[in-house]
Amino acid sequence: MAFAGRIRSGISFFKTIAVSESVSSARSFPSGRPLIPALRDYATASAQKNVKVPVALVGESGNFASWLYIAAVKMNSLEKIESDLSELVEAMKTSPTFSQFTKDPSVPRETRLAAIVDVCDKAKFAEPTKNFLSLLAENGKLKNLDVIVKKFMQLTTAHRGDVKVLVTTVMPLPPAEEKELRETLQEIIGEGKKVTVEQKIDPSIYGGLIVEFQQKVLDMSIRTRAQQMERLLREPVDFTNL
Repeated sequence: MAFAGRIRSGISFFKTIAVSESVSSARSFPSGRPLIPALRDYATASAQKNVKVPVALVGESGNFASWLYIAAVKMNSLEKIESDLSELVEAMKTSPTFSQFTKDPSVPRETRLAAIVDVCDKAKFAEPTKNFLSLLAENGKLKNLDVIVKKFMQLTTAHRGDVKVLVTTVMPLPPAEEKELRETLQEIIGEGKKVTVEQKIDPSIYGGLIVEFQQKVLDMSIRTRAQQMERLLREPVDFTNL
């Protein structure tokens, strides 16, 4: 039960973190050519269907992912776009040439756009997927595609009520402790959500564990505690208060 105690000690930490209101990434647009009319309409037609992202993402890639999510929900195309992007990411993994093409800044804009349109047509991607990828190509953002897709998948996972938790330890958790962790996290996150635990092995944390989900981090690693102790020992002592 010691393991559960370590996790439960962090429950108050999680509960005191304010979860910010879901925000529309339409507040921030990339530089470059004006947005493709279709996507611009999706992002601004809130009167037709008010859509909020289930997880507030930050940064330019987060804005792109959130914007695409809003458009996909409004068009009832979330699953299709998710499938298209998953297929594209896999193609990038199996084709170094294509992956390099998306990241090469020397490729002219017209060439990037024509190539991505051709890929979308041959793969029979949905029109919103094609429009979005064309937008990235026109604005020189294909190099960030893998990050954008990863964040988009984070939104689709949250949309389905799934919560992915990354747990970093020095060695794999025994099944009993993983089960205990999952049950404790379920209490923190609440009913109606499906908790999926992904384990990451990192010997550099020395011991303990780090739990990350929904942009929250509970760091109970020995490495962090040692760093905190080191900072404490380096601080000058005020003998006047002794």
